[in-house]
Amino acid sequence: MKWKFAKYALLVVAFGMVVNTVDAQTRKKSTRKTTTSAKKKTTAKKTQANVANANLDVAKQDTMIVKAPPKHDPLKMDTIRKSLRNDNAIEKNLVKDRTPLAYENIREDDAIYREKVWREIDIREKVNLPFRYKADEDNGNQRFIAILLNTIKSGEVTAFDASIDDRFTTPMTLDQIGSKLAGSCDTIMVPDVEKDPTLAKGIMKESVVCEEFNMDDITKFRIKEEWVFDKESSRMYVRILGIAPVKTYFDKVTGQEIGSAPIFWVYYPDMRPALAKYEVYNGKNYGARMSWEELFESRFFGSYIVKSTLDNPYDLYLKQYVKDDILRLLEGEDVKSRIFNYEQDLWSY
Repeated sequence: MKWKFAKYALLVVAFGMVVNTVDAQTRKKSTRKTTTSAKKKTTAKKTQANVANANLDVAKQDTMIVKAPPKHDPLKMDTIRKSLRNDNAIEKNLVKDRTPLAYENIREDDAIYREKVWREIDIREKVNLPFRYKADEDNGNQRFIAILLNTIKSGEVTAFDASIDDRFTTPMTLDQIGSKLAGSCDTIMVPDVEKDPTLAKGIMKESVVCEEFNMDDITKFRIKEEWVFDKESSRMYVRILGIAPVKTYFDKVTGQEIGSAPIFWVYYPDMRPALAKYEVYNGKNYGARMSWEELFESRFFGSYIVKSTLDNPYDLYLKQYVKDDILRLLEGEDVKSRIFNYEQDLWSY
């Protein structure tokens, strides 16, 4: 009897173990299925996100994105390519090392005579043809107006508004200089060739047109200088204070000259180091070319006086009270003679 009871007990225990094993295997399978399904859902979400991003990228590529037009350079000039070999028979290192000599100090008490003079240099005159030299070198175009603009664009000097005054009070931006030299950009309506190739439908579109600056349009430069007699050294000094390019305006219909006006002023003492790095064209080629700084200091240029502080209490230009061109030139020569005679009359022989 006991043996039968033990037999039944063993069968019950074995059956329970079998049931537990089957249950555990069923749970493992369900867990695996749940984990696999979760992984599949996560992978599906990632795939959908990747597809959405890819579609967005394709949409961005397909969409016509209107790009902003490139910024207009108001002082656009030709790009100068530098020479990859020495373009001279000699090594030109002296130009790079040139520095202008410092001015001799003049005490205010010793300056017993001071007169300001405004001159104009007409670069169409034969003596002033170096101002129009059009060659390109490694440091840029050799026109004097190009040298001025390059020094302004590089930040070496500051341009001052000539329409306000000539005392270097109001700095100008490159856009302001460009608008005065070439003119501002205008929006005009032009035929749309893409949408209307035959121009039969009359479809128009807006177009921005900017006038280009031509350096050959600048034919004059104005110089402001001061003549000072130093009693300590018994000598008359002349110091250039500023240089300004002068633009001549013409009537677009008749082509007649309307007038001229300076565009901007550059303080000459600030520009002396830059001018010392540029050589002046010398057609005679006498062995050594001078720099632009030496040209101005030695006064190797032709000019005529347009204004002075000598007997001018109303601060007027010569053309404002002398209407005849010939008489105006004679009046300028008279100013020059009176300054020269002041120094000569101080001496007794």
